[in-house]
Amino acid sequence: MSLVTTHVLDTAAGKPAAGIPVRFEHGDGKPIADGVTDEDGRIRDLGPETLAPGVYRLIFDTGAYLGPDAFFPDVTLAFRITDGSAHHHVPVLLSPFAYSTYRGS
Repeated sequence: MSLVTTHVLDTAAGKPAAGIPVRFEHGDGKPIADGVTDEDGRIRDLGPETLAPGVYRLIFDTGAYLGPDAFFPDVTLAFRITDGSAHHHVPVLLSPFAYSTYRGS
């Protein structure tokens, strides 16, 4: 499993958000990996198994899922990795006019 995984749930529809493109990058914008959420709204193989400590970003193309009139056409989450060998799960709860996130397990 990769060091960083994600899961997107559509809270308005009450189901996983499949088909969302996600880009994973260093805090300086250098790309690491990209993927698309599966039928369960997950990306399990997003990047390497270890990373140097630092700031990283996940950029979710929510407009691809919510449509061209999406209030949030993308969601960018910056987070800090202090232990480059510990698993980091970053879920997103998404609706047409709101989103939230937390460090998952």
